[in-house]
Order: sequence, then C-alpha cells, then structure tokens
Amino acid sequence: MKKIILLFSMLFCFTALTHAQKKSELIAEIDGLKKELDSVKSLVTVAQKNERVATVKAESFESQVQELQDANATLMKNLNSFAEVSNKNSNIVNSAMASLEAKENQLKAINDAISSNDSTALVVLTNAKQTLGENAKIGVADGAVIISEKLDALFTSETGFEVNATAEAFLGKIGEILKANPTANLTIEGLSMTGDLDLPAKQASSVADILQNKFEIQPERIETLGRDGNLKEGVLLKIRPDYKAFYLMVRESMKNN
Repeated sequence: MKKIILLFSMLFCFTALTHAQKKSELIAEIDGLKKELDSVKSLVTVAQKNERVATVKAESFESQVQELQDANATLMKNLNSFAEVSNKNSNIVNSAMASLEAKENQLKAINDAISSNDSTALVVLTNAKQTLGENAKIGVADGAVIISEKLDALFTSETGFEVNATAEAFLGKIGEILKANPTANLTIEGLSMTGDLDLPAKQASSVADILQNKFEIQPERIETLGRDGNLKEGVLLKIRPDYKAFYLMVRESMKNN
C-alpha cells in the first residue's frame, strides 16, 4: 500500500513538474510572441510612416508635374505667339523692303530722266554755240538753254511785232537746233519793262509763226508768252526738255511701282 501511495506521489510530482515546465515554456513562448508582435507593430508603424511620407512626396511630385505641364503649355503658347509675331514682323519687313525697292526704282527712273535731260541740255548748249557762234548770248538755267536777243535785232520796230529779214536767218539757226534735238521744246518769252504784256506776247507769237511756217517746227513744241522783264526787254528763247513727257514718265513709273 505504501508503495502504491509512493508511486502515486511520484507520479503526481512528475505531472506537476511537467505541467510547471510546460507553463514556463508557454510563458516564454508568449513573451517571444509578444516581442515579435511588438517588432511587427514597430515595423508596421515605420511602414505606415514611410507610406505617409511617400504619399506626401507622391502628391508633391504630382503637383510639380502639373506645374511643369502648365509651364510647358504656357511656354508652347508663348512660342506660338512669338512665332506669329515673328512672322508678322517678317512680313512687315518684307513689305517695307519691297516698298523701299519700289521707291528706289522710282527715284532711279527720275534720276535717269533728269540725267538724260541734263545730257540733252549739254548737247543742245554745244549745238547752239556751234550753230550761233561764240558771240551769241547763250546761258543755261533750270535745265534749259537760254538764248537772248534784242528787240531791234528781231523786229522792224522795237514797238512792233513784225520780224525783219535779218532775224529770219537767226531764227533759221534756232530751227536747225530744234530739228537736231527732236526731244527738246521751245518757250519764247517776250520781255517788257513797261508793264504792258500784250506787245511782248505778240512779239513772241510772231517769232513762233516764223519757226512754224518757214522752218517747219511743230506747233506743239513751241510755247509763247509775254512777261515782265524786270527793267529788261527783248526776247528769250528757252530750249528745254519736254516737261509734259517728263511728268508723264514719272507718273507712269510711280503708277507701275
């Protein structure tokens, strides 16, 4: 009986000891699990913090990307506007250059015509000196060759308008000059120092009649007038360029350009 009791006592002690050992192991395992849980919680906390930081950064990056896209869109718009302005300026410059070129062509045409008239005046002057002689009163003013003659050398009377026979030879030489220079015209001015312009106008017309009727100078090439000679009297024969043709040439040049 004692043996049985002793056996049960030993079994009980062993069971109690085993139970105590398992409980200790469980407690240690629980402690280990708690530590792992705490570690996991710590990791989760760090991960959540990192997630929040990453979310903030992502939002910041998205905002920056949007700002860059907006800036790029603005830049492209500005570039397009600049290109339009540049094209307009280029068109304006091209138009201005074309206008300047047209003006230069107009001025060139006018200068060429003036040079041609000056050359013609020089030829007429040379021709007049050769035809009338060195003693003739010949001058140049405003592109015209001016030949002056006294009243008593042209008319039978200083107060009349009938051309004398000697003057016809002189007017014949004037006709030769005009025929040698078919692009030149003639203005005949009768000068008065009394204020009466009727007589000098008739004297100029008488000279024109001789040139037209006897020396076959076309009437459209001759212009006559009487004017105040400012204390001078006589007749001026101005061999000049065809101003009407010059005007028409300039007008046509400007019209074409």
